[in-house]
Amino acid sequence: MPVKIRLQRHGRKGYAYYHIVIADSRAPRDGKFIERIGSYNPNTDPATVTLKFDRALYWMQVGAQPTDTTRNILSAEGVLMKKHLLEGVKKGAFDEAEAEKRFAAWQTSKESRVNKTKEQIAADKAAAAKARLAAEVEVNKAKAAELAKKLAEAKAAEAEAQVEAAAETAEVEAPVEEKEAPAAE
Repeated sequence: MPVKIRLQRHGRKGYAYYHIVIADSRAPRDGKFIERIGSYNPNTDPATVTLKFDRALYWMQVGAQPTDTTRNILSAEGVLMKKHLLEGVKKGAFDEAEAEKRFAAWQTSKESRVNKTKEQIAADKAAAAKARLAAEVEVNKAKAAELAKKLAEAKAAEAEAQVEAAAETAEVEAPVEEKEAPAAE
């Protein structure tokens, strides 16, 4: 029975996530499988992978063939590296302790690269948010200046209208007072 390590699609249209499964190569993509060893979500940044490392390593050692995408996932998670090191131990190239030491060194370097990438993404998001805030502050200052200008113009127009109204009432009242004065004699 040819056994494959492959992805099984789940999720909705446009937002797929995958289960990593061990299946007979003749079974349908989303059909019967032997064992589920993990999941892969490409929708997050960076992609989220959960994997039963020891089960994936076991299946690789007994001859299960990964598909191209699962090979990349297993390689990124270190399953292929561990398999390669264990084959070196079997051949006598180095001992088990040396293999564990090399794998631990590879794992720490990978984790540091991933953490650096995550920090860079977070820093880029923070910088973009800061830039958006600065742009919004500038727009708000411009709007406030425009509003202050309109309010000043409105107050000036109102004051001018009051002055004109006062002048008109003064002109209207002045002749009325003069006319009243001769009538009072």
